[in-house]
Amino acid sequence: MRPNAKIVYKKPTSPSSARQLLVDYVQRELADGSRTVVETEHWLAVVPYWAAWPFETLLLPKTHVLRITDLSDEQRDSLALALKKLTSRYDNLFQCSFPYSMGWHGAPFNGEENAHWQLHAHFYPPLLRSATVRKFMVGYEMLAETQRDLTAEQAAERLRAVSDIHFRESGV
Repeated sequence: MRPNAKIVYKKPTSPSSARQLLVDYVQRELADGSRTVVETEHWLAVVPYWAAWPFETLLLPKTHVLRITDLSDEQRDSLALALKKLTSRYDNLFQCSFPYSMGWHGAPFNGEENAHWQLHAHFYPPLLRSATVRKFMVGYEMLAETQRDLTAEQAAERLRAVSDIHFRESGV
């Protein structure tokens, strides 16, 4: 989603609708647990129910945080642990260096009031069934609805089922 579109989409329409959408989403995912991949003291990685890529994940702080520069030392340490656990699970799934595109969304530094923003990261890995089978988006997926070979819950279960200690470190 383009940054300007994201600003319009996330901005509350009235003071009564000022709840933070992604903070509420974290609470729902914590309560459900079926799409959770990694949880640390301050972070949660889930396969979102709307995921288009087979092992797509969303990494979110458990509390309202606007920008990565706003993180406390404790939150940064917890983030480092969450990233290590998540990327190790990716690599362990097919015993390879698991490719992915990843990016952060945070509040813009535009001088405006941006309390409606929530820091979060997206991981988009293309691997599907093995280290050599990749998902490619085809025309109808780019123009309409994506085809999922796994449900979000199945993908999360497969990622949870592998160790968060990297296979090269575990002696396996």
